[in-house]
Amino acid sequence: MKHIKLLLIALTISGFALKSSMAHTDHATEHKENIHEIADEEVFDAGKMIIEHVIDSYEWHILNWGHTHVSVPLPILIFHDGQLLSFMSSAFVDHETHHKIPVFFDSNGEMIHDLEHGADVAYAFAIMQDGGHKGKIAYIDAQKYLVHHEIVEITEGGLPLDFSITKNVVALWFSIILMLWIFASVAKSYKTRKGMAPKGMQSVFEPLIVFIRDDIAKSSIGEKKYEKYLPFLLTIFFFIFFNNLLGLIPIIPGGANLTGNIAVTGVLAVFTFVITTLSANKNYWVHIVNTPGVPWWLKFPIPLMPIVEIMGVFTKPFVLMVRLFANITAGHIIILGFMSLIFIFGAMTPVAGYGVSIVSVAFSIFMSLLEFLVAFIQAYVFTLLSALYFGAAVEEHH
Repeated sequence: MKHIKLLLIALTISGFALKSSMAHTDHATEHKENIHEIADEEVFDAGKMIIEHVIDSYEWHILNWGHTHVSVPLPILIFHDGQLLSFMSSAFVDHETHHKIPVFFDSNGEMIHDLEHGADVAYAFAIMQDGGHKGKIAYIDAQKYLVHHEIVEITEGGLPLDFSITKNVVALWFSIILMLWIFASVAKSYKTRKGMAPKGMQSVFEPLIVFIRDDIAKSSIGEKKYEKYLPFLLTIFFFIFFNNLLGLIPIIPGGANLTGNIAVTGVLAVFTFVITTLSANKNYWVHIVNTPGVPWWLKFPIPLMPIVEIMGVFTKPFVLMVRLFANITAGHIIILGFMSLIFIFGAMTPVAGYGVSIVSVAFSIFMSLLEFLVAFIQAYVFTLLSALYFGAAVEEHH
């Protein structure tokens, strides 16, 4: 009965969302400075909605309530032409039309609020709305923009350096603070309850800590050398695991696709690569350059095996990076794809929308539960492979 009640509640919510989406029409009016073009009625674009949810953003979107776009603005920090330009991402939004607009600056780097044609504009920044530039901040030739009503590429002054506090940055800070608070509490419990049965958060996380120590670190690296790498393995496991779970929570402070950002997974993979390379002993490099047990004609005069082994050194962290990024992002896309079916069919007829919502909500719930398992598996796989690489690097010659 509990499952049936939950399903009915989810269907009711999806029904209200469907009615809201059918009633929602967004007409863009011409900007008072004649910068914007008149837009037609906005149609639900599933691809656009999915991409906006999985990529990074300069604001933390919460919801659309009718014509109102509810979001938390984040600081934009741009270093360009020797000047640091700082303003909130809400400056990009025209509060009358709720559409993103360029932010113009004069030659002194001061923001121009009331722009008129022929004003002394040095440059402007805007969140790009077209194609591959979507979501990026780019330099705009202001005069060309005013004359031709179009956004152009960087023309002078060089590429601006973007130090903005984005959604993923805030999510990263939140996860770091959460981890510090949790494990500081666990560490304190170990000191105050020494020799006693674990209690509270200590009892929750101790099985995971012991599991990583015994089944990953010790078995992959060895009894003698695992302690040196255990802090990194614990950190990387819980960092990935926590952020995977936070990404499944649809409301702030969750909802950021941090571990589905290839820049983040790339940095984690680089950490593993650097530690492996710096820890590698002579035996490790001998196996790469002159692999034992391989026929001589695969090593001399054409070093086929050494080339393959050296390529493997770099492909291992690349695989770590792509595996985590692809699996987490794919999960989000699948869930959002199922939810999009409600609005796509709802635009045809209300009956079709309500009918498809039953299947969409059911599959979305199933995928969300499956993503909880994937959140743990991906953290485990990344940690295990990192431990295996460390073990291979420090293994002694037998």
